[in-house]
Amino acid sequence: MSEHLTVHVPLDQGRDYDILIGRGLLDEAGRRIAALGGKAAAIVTDDTVGGLYAKRVQASLEAAGLRSGIVSVAPGEASKSYATFAQVCDGLLGYRIERGDLVVALGGGVVGDLAGFAAASLRRGVRLVQAPTSLLAQVDSSVGGKTGINSPLGKNLIGAFHQPRLVLADTATLDTLVEREMRAGYAEVAKYGLINDAGFFDWCEANWGGIFSGGPERDEAVAICCRSKAGVVVRDEREDGERALLNLGHTFGHALERLTGYDPARLVHGEGVAIGLALAFRFSARLGLCSGQDAGRVANHLALAGLPTRLSQVPGGSGDADMLLDAMTQDKKVRDGQLTFILARGIGQSFIAPGIDAADVRAFLTDELTNA
Repeated sequence: MSEHLTVHVPLDQGRDYDILIGRGLLDEAGRRIAALGGKAAAIVTDDTVGGLYAKRVQASLEAAGLRSGIVSVAPGEASKSYATFAQVCDGLLGYRIERGDLVVALGGGVVGDLAGFAAASLRRGVRLVQAPTSLLAQVDSSVGGKTGINSPLGKNLIGAFHQPRLVLADTATLDTLVEREMRAGYAEVAKYGLINDAGFFDWCEANWGGIFSGGPERDEAVAICCRSKAGVVVRDEREDGERALLNLGHTFGHALERLTGYDPARLVHGEGVAIGLALAFRFSARLGLCSGQDAGRVANHLALAGLPTRLSQVPGGSGDADMLLDAMTQDKKVRDGQLTFILARGIGQSFIAPGIDAADVRAFLTDELTNA
């Protein structure tokens, strides 16, 4: 049995669950999932991750006495679509997945969001296990129950809150992650320090190399991020308040993803988040909320980790200020047509800022595009 770290998510009404973090957990998937009950567990994955791990997980499930099947989709953000959602639901129904059975999301954030939404919708809700295989998914998207797909009008606009029954974060899967995806996931790691834990951001500046190289810092970082997110989720499960802080950098980032057509050749989610984090701090400094020194420190660290921090670094361009602003108006945090941003008074001092003047945002974006 593998050594692992455990983060407990103490939700009410018997919905609490564990996040297990460590190397080799996929080989224990069958035993751990069978302990949840049910007769079947269908794996939803993508063609890339599935080729590496799906048969291995399926063998573990069947060795534990669970009937199983595999539903595989094309990799990439474009799979978070109406058409692929229908494909996954029909595939799960084809495997006769019932309410007492389980859906296993094996992959990165796209697979987790897509499979989670299918599990939430199938027969009005079947149980879900998240088995994240990317750094981004392990530290962020697999935890907390947000599931969904994209609309041509914006990202993650169709979905449901559907908490998993178990999260298996096998950090050995990160050994096969391409460097670009590892860097993209690191943007979400740094985000947790920037939100409300300046000490963790200090730790990241000193230890980010160990996260990339696969040292003990990797498991520690995943556990710290999961513990931080779990605390926020327990206090505000459905994003009525504090949970919105987890979207630091995402208003800018999601707009960029939409304007690049969710094309991974141009931009992947974590790269959009990295640019968004840098923009959120520069915008905060422009508004006199935080120091330019803090904004510079954020951008410098992200750049050191190999991440983009400027609109000019988006291949093929990021559109003009009006296009970016229009894309932001479809952000989930918009209320009564008013823009809401997550801004910062300093590193580890983020806050929700409703009713931001669109003219201020447009002027800021214009300067960013002009002075890049």
